[in-house]
Amino acid sequence: MDHVHGEGVNELFQVQCHLYKHIFGFIDSMSIKCAVQLGIPDIIHNHGQPITFPELVSKLHIYPKKTCCLHRLMRLLVHSGFFTKTKIHKNQEKEEEAYTLTLLSRFILKDKVTNLSPFILALLDPVLVSPWQFLGDWFQGSELTPFEKAHGMGFWDFCDQSPEFSTIFNEAMASDSKQISLVVKDYSPIFEGLGSLVDVGGGTGTVARIISEAFPHIKYTVFDLPHVVANLPDNENLKYVGGDMFQYIPPADAILIKVRKIIIIDKVINQEKDEHDVTTSKLHFDALMMVFVTGKERNKKEWEKLFLEAGFSRYKIVSSFGMKSLIEVYP
Repeated sequence: MDHVHGEGVNELFQVQCHLYKHIFGFIDSMSIKCAVQLGIPDIIHNHGQPITFPELVSKLHIYPKKTCCLHRLMRLLVHSGFFTKTKIHKNQEKEEEAYTLTLLSRFILKDKVTNLSPFILALLDPVLVSPWQFLGDWFQGSELTPFEKAHGMGFWDFCDQSPEFSTIFNEAMASDSKQISLVVKDYSPIFEGLGSLVDVGGGTGTVARIISEAFPHIKYTVFDLPHVVANLPDNENLKYVGGDMFQYIPPADAILIKVRKIIIIDKVINQEKDEHDVTTSKLHFDALMMVFVTGKERNKKEWEKLFLEAGFSRYKIVSSFGMKSLIEVYP
């Protein structure tokens, strides 16, 4: 082995720490999941002011001997930017440290439209964590996905046979879709000219309700697998239809995902222009698609190839918000 001294040794240890950061990334994920399960962000939020550690302990009702472990968990979550600490004075007594929320932890408050708690709980559920253990074996096997390698069946078949997990997953997708409400009215010219719209793979109808409330003149149909939309209530301008999109899609002025046009709200990978964290998240979602199902996230050229091969003449990326873009596709 080569001998390295001085700055070379320091550089090697820095690289080692960087590697450890990637190896132990799951610890950050699971710590955040734990915070969600315990309800810590909502406890801090509902406290109405920075909360001291003893106050937090009293509200959590944890096993007394694990109090020191909670302190260590909070130390990690503060370091990762999930919470922050501040100094406060209570009743003119000595200065104390107290926890407050950050933008990260505000994203999982239960009473907020941006609440991603269901997404965290679903994506870190053992059902979706275990397939990653089979990724290496999957590359050398014949299964369609690592999920199939782990569970002996495809993702959608698993959801069909496990109503409990299916509910967890649908709640996760709904929490992600709620972000659309923050921007939907910015695209009124796209939706105002439509009389009807079918949301293919629309799940339990979160996006449908957002758009139908913003544009009540649209007759909206949510089209998904029968077990997904079963027993969901219709209303005057929103109905649910079960079926297989590869066999039939209900007619409408536009399809959200041949009528007048297709509207797609999805990710477009743009490594040249996106911020590093945005690209990282998009690539992570691409890996999720590879591990759980047989889909993928696409860059602009890949989207274009898909549209042209399907017989469409043109498309337009109208705008991008967060990780997603709004795309119009025309015959």
